[in-house]
Amino acid sequence: MVNKQHVAAPEGVHTLRDPDSGLEGLIVLHSTALGPAAGGCRLLHYQDASLMRADAFRLAEGMSYKNALAGRYITAEDVGTSVEDMQAVSEKTRFVAGLPSNSDGPGGDPSPWTAQGVFVSMETLVRRHLSKDLSDCVVAVQGLGHVGHSLARMLHQAGARMIVADVSEQNVRRAVAETGAAVVSAEQILSVEADVLAPCALGAIFDETSIGTIRARIICGAANNQLATPDDGARLARRGILYAPDYVVNAGGIINVAGEYFGWTEKDTQRRIADTGNRLIRVLDHASATGVAPNQAADELARAKIAAGSSLFLADSAL
Repeated sequence: MVNKQHVAAPEGVHTLRDPDSGLEGLIVLHSTALGPAAGGCRLLHYQDASLMRADAFRLAEGMSYKNALAGRYITAEDVGTSVEDMQAVSEKTRFVAGLPSNSDGPGGDPSPWTAQGVFVSMETLVRRHLSKDLSDCVVAVQGLGHVGHSLARMLHQAGARMIVADVSEQNVRRAVAETGAAVVSAEQILSVEADVLAPCALGAIFDETSIGTIRARIICGAANNQLATPDDGARLARRGILYAPDYVVNAGGIINVAGEYFGWTEKDTQRRIADTGNRLIRVLDHASATGVAPNQAADELARAKIAAGSSLFLADSAL
């Protein structure tokens, strides 16, 4: 369920309706203080319009804290959409990314880049807080879609032992065939014993009830808006569970989108994604210095960036 409390008032809400296809949707602009908004195009069937609205508002706020690009609104792939969908969108507007790369620059499906940033962050956390390498860790991966599958392959290559779950049996079979991971049900994955829990499905999964069942020591995953409310970050901290703020560690995809839009080389884009771990450390250091939970520390730093009117959220000095 999408929690409606973690929502800030947006700058603009644009309703989409197409009677011929039955499509109803929203474009929500949370903040353009740093420039234009950038967000994923999510295609889902919601139980009712209020849940769709709440999800869109939460995603818009999270994306404000990730990045801002040139143009009023720029979109790229998210849940339920693909490179081919973005090609279709590009026939109607130039404010779209995630298109096939025609040079040595970034482009295409941003999900492997998102997974790379999560992987780098996870490496940083287990070394810093568990004094381990990933090859000595058990990682529980929730969700084996584009990003979760890419992450699982990277973890397998790094020698990590994995426990996986997905509502799609096909996704599970593919992951097991490629990585040899152990499998549990979607209901069990949050409470399995592991060094790291990597949520890579939908958001609002950590609440007062689920937090009490978690046995992992670190949470580091690609899903957006993982906390049901901001207070749940403090609940995790009180339990001694280190939470890596989602929009800090999953920013690889938006860095790829920025690189595509601004014309960065693939090498430069990879360098910026490789720096994700250092940005995360700065967030955790700020949390430690100020005595707040990591999610609050990340919000404070992101809001300070927006207030200062910086030209680019994901520049080398970001966070």
